[in-house]
Amino acid sequence: MSVTTASKKVINGWAMYDWGNSAYNLVITSTIFPAYYEAVTGDGNDQTLNDTVTLFGREYVNTALYNYALAIAFIVVALLSPILSSIADYKGNKKQFLFFFCTLGSAACSALYFYDKTNLAFGLACLIIACIGFWSSLVFYNSFLPEIAAPEDRDKVSAKGFAMGYIGSMILQVICFVFVLSPDTFGITVGKASQLSFLLVGIWWWGFGQLALKRLPKSVPAGGTRSNKEVLAGGYKELNKVWKQIQTMPVLKRFLFSFFFYNMGVQTVMLVATLYGKSELNIPTMNLIIAILIIQFIAIPGAYTIAWLSKITSNFKALMVTIAFWIVLCVIGYTLPRNGIYEFYGLAVLVGFVMGGIQALSRSTYAKLMPETKDTTSYFSFYDVTEKISIVVGMFSFGYINELSGSQRNSVLVLVIFFVIGLLILFSGAKLQSKQKAHETA
Repeated sequence: MSVTTASKKVINGWAMYDWGNSAYNLVITSTIFPAYYEAVTGDGNDQTLNDTVTLFGREYVNTALYNYALAIAFIVVALLSPILSSIADYKGNKKQFLFFFCTLGSAACSALYFYDKTNLAFGLACLIIACIGFWSSLVFYNSFLPEIAAPEDRDKVSAKGFAMGYIGSMILQVICFVFVLSPDTFGITVGKASQLSFLLVGIWWWGFGQLALKRLPKSVPAGGTRSNKEVLAGGYKELNKVWKQIQTMPVLKRFLFSFFFYNMGVQTVMLVATLYGKSELNIPTMNLIIAILIIQFIAIPGAYTIAWLSKITSNFKALMVTIAFWIVLCVIGYTLPRNGIYEFYGLAVLVGFVMGGIQALSRSTYAKLMPETKDTTSYFSFYDVTEKISIVVGMFSFGYINELSGSQRNSVLVLVIFFVIGLLILFSGAKLQSKQKAHETA
C-alpha cells in the first residue's frame, strides 16, 4: 500500500489537534494544576518536605498519591486501547473515537473548575478521566500519521505536530498566566484563577479538536466479517498478531524494547517535573510556570533540530544522542539545590531542547520501521500500550521510591537507570540495522 503525503490543509488539520490537546499537557499536567494540587493538599508551610493527605482511610504523601492516580489512568488506557483500536480498524471510524475521547477529556478538564481542598476524591477522579481522554485520543491521532504522510516525510510531519502543540499550548498558558498572576484585576482569588484555567483548557481542547476532525480524512475499514464479540476481543488478538510479526523484525523489536525503558524516564520527568520543583526544590509557583514556558518555547526548535539530526545521521543515532543527553539532565536534576530558581531555569532550557524531539522522533521512527498495512491503528495501539505500561512502571517506581526514602531525588536516580538500559538496547538495535543494510547492499 503506497502512501503519498496529503495536502497541506490535511497536514495542518492533523497538527491542529496537537495545538488543542497540548493545552491539557501544559496546564493540567505540567504547570497550574500540579501547583494547585500541591497547594490544596499541603499544610501551607514551605519547610515541610513531604505533605500528607488521607484518602479512603489511608495516609499518602501527597505527591506520591498524585503519581499513583496518573498510573491508574495509564493502566486503564493500556487496557482499553487494544479493544478500541480493533473496533476502529474494523469499522474505519477512528474519527468518531477521536471525537469521543476529545470530548471526554476536555469535559473532565472543565469539571476541575469545581475541585478544591474539600473534595480530593472528585479532583483525582477528574484528573484520571482527563488523562484517559487525552492519551486514548492519541492512539487514534497518532495512527493517522502513516495514512497522511509518506515515509520520507514522517519525521517532518511528526515534528510539525509537536511544534504546533507547543505553540498552541503556550498561547493558552499565557492567557491563564494573566489570570493567575493578576487575580485582583478580575476580582477573583488565585485559587479561582487556577480553576478558571482548567475550564479554559477544556474549551480550548474541544474547540480546536473539532477543527482538526473536519479536516482529517475518513479511514478505510480493514474489511472482513466479524461478530461484535469477535471485534471486541479482536484488539488483544491483533496485539498478539502484531507481536508475532514484530518477532520477525528484530530491528523494530529492539527499538520497542529500548523505547519501553527510555520512555519511562521521559514521560515520568514530564509528569512529575512541576511537583518535583514545587515540593523538593521549593520553587515558587510563578517561577515554575515560567520554567515550563521556557521548556515549551525551546521545545519547538528542539523538535526540528533533532528531526534534522536524524536526517543527516539516522533515526537511531539521533535517538542515542538524545537519550545520552537525558541521562546527563537527570543527574543535573538530582543535584539541583533547594530554592535554586535560576539553576531550575537552566535545566528547563536543556530539557525543553530534547523533550519534544525525542517524542516526535520516537513516533516517526516507529512509523518508518512498521510494515505497510491497513491496520495502522493496531500497530499504533501496540506502540501505545508499550508506552503506557512503561509510564505506569515509571510513575509507580517514582512514587514508591519517594514514599520509601522520603525524597523525590532518589526517585530521579531510578530514572537514570531506565535511560541507560534504553540506550544500551537502542545501540544494539542500531548495530543490527547497520548489518542488515550492509547485507542488502552486498
